[in-house]
Amino acid sequence: MAAVSIREVASRAGVSVGTVSNVLNHPAKVSEDATQRVHAAIAELGFIRNDAARRLRAGRSTTIGLIVLDVRNPFFTDLARGAEDAAAAAGLSVILGNSGDDRDREQNYLDLFEEQRTFGVLISPIGDITARLTRLRERGTRAVLVDRSSDDFSFSSVSVDDVAGGRLAVEHLISVGRTRIAFVGGPPGIRQVADRYRGAELAVRAAPGCSLEVLEAPALSVLAGREAGAAISARAPLDRPDAVFAANDLVAMGVLQALVMQRHGGARVPEDIALIGYDDIDFASAAVVPMSSIRQPSELIGRTAVEILVAEAADAALDPRQVVFQPELVVRESTGG
Repeated sequence: MAAVSIREVASRAGVSVGTVSNVLNHPAKVSEDATQRVHAAIAELGFIRNDAARRLRAGRSTTIGLIVLDVRNPFFTDLARGAEDAAAAAGLSVILGNSGDDRDREQNYLDLFEEQRTFGVLISPIGDITARLTRLRERGTRAVLVDRSSDDFSFSSVSVDDVAGGRLAVEHLISVGRTRIAFVGGPPGIRQVADRYRGAELAVRAAPGCSLEVLEAPALSVLAGREAGAAISARAPLDRPDAVFAANDLVAMGVLQALVMQRHGGARVPEDIALIGYDDIDFASAAVVPMSSIRQPSELIGRTAVEILVAEAADAALDPRQVVFQPELVVRESTGG
């Protein structure tokens, strides 16, 4: 069924197209009689205004494009919720795009948001996309990095100090007497993973007698963590690490599942292996062994990014801002808390 046009509404109401437009956008300019006739025609014909087209004709839409690495990760769900709250307060809405850690998909979303002339873009990038975002800005669309800082400070960013978070996690493991620590992380090309590992290294270097091994995971997922946990369980007891720092809580959950599923010769958490994750998603506290984690203010990151985007849209002369929040250690049973 074809959409009803504004001309059809005008014809049914017996007024001009301009009068219908004024009823929709400037009702104070129209008489009460004409207004009633237009609204009656709208109700009768089922007319729905094309607000997106109207906004585009004005030069810019009222939607913000948000591109995240993995929508399955509750951290990004919470971040999106914070962005939506701030956007709604500013009369804007958010369109969510999931890059799935795929550069081509990331570029496709950026192309889409540029074509739609979105109000702005929030992005948790896979790699360095400064050149692409610069082109976007030159064409009138602002961008703010989320969950990652800007290398050259050319764009505003809202992130967490992941080096500090990694160090905090491993210092906690060392404080509870663990010395053979394994870092289970996703692809090292992801900046957040690399920074968390760097923090773990700093903690181990400052603790004589401690060691750090890396079990690289193909993704930041429960399945990848389960595979790493199974590999740890398959080792002889004396060859296993006595602690695991997982790059995020999904990986930590997978490791935990693999360890508790081993009925013969398996490792106990935390008696044999202490385990800590990162993000402090809701599932961390609800795991079969409640998991210690490094908490990030995910909703606050989303809200702050939108607030910066709105401010920059209102004043193009503003210098880029680099907002860095500090992570927080949350201790639960998986490390003996």
